[in-house]
Amino acid sequence: MLLLLVLAILAGLTLGLSAYVVSSTQASFLDPDGPAPEGLDCVLVLGCGVRPDGSPSDMLADRLEQGIALYQAGWADKLLLSGDNGQENYNEVGVMEAYALERGVPGEDIVLDHAGFCTYDSVYRARDIFGAKRLVIITQAYHLSRALYIAQALGLDAWGVGADLRPYRGQAVRELREVLARDKDFFWALAQPDPKFLGEKLPLHPQ
Repeated sequence: MLLLLVLAILAGLTLGLSAYVVSSTQASFLDPDGPAPEGLDCVLVLGCGVRPDGSPSDMLADRLEQGIALYQAGWADKLLLSGDNGQENYNEVGVMEAYALERGVPGEDIVLDHAGFCTYDSVYRARDIFGAKRLVIITQAYHLSRALYIAQALGLDAWGVGADLRPYRGQAVRELREVLARDKDFFWALAQPDPKFLGEKLPLHPQ
């Protein structure tokens, strides 16, 4: 009986923290066809999986499409692409850059973060390495609440636009994993440890 009670309490805490992260960020979800917040420093596109042939996964392609659309609509003059380039044979950011260039984004308006190994690192580095203070974050809706929660906990003025342009295989499993990821990043947002890598500052808008 005691074990069941403990398990019920743990389940309640797990689900409760996740629900809090979601509910506390809903007001920051924006319609891509609506007006942009004023004075955005960048559109931050979060990385995602790359196929073995070097093409972006469906989710990554949709994030890029949405981010590029907002950049081209004048939401911000910089497109910050953040992803995992921790291995020589795996480069999310290179794939993201090539995709943006192919769709007409000028190279001088593309900023690359090769050390966005997780959502927390990407957002932290957007602030501390690239100097972003006001930004819009692009990822799928199930992931967007967590990214916004981290950003706002780090003191950023942050909004988000979902990139759900099609159904995705395996989404039910992602939704379950995201509950635990929200709980983890709730505590990371409290502790605010340094990301895996920091390094030299690279301002979005050099003086």
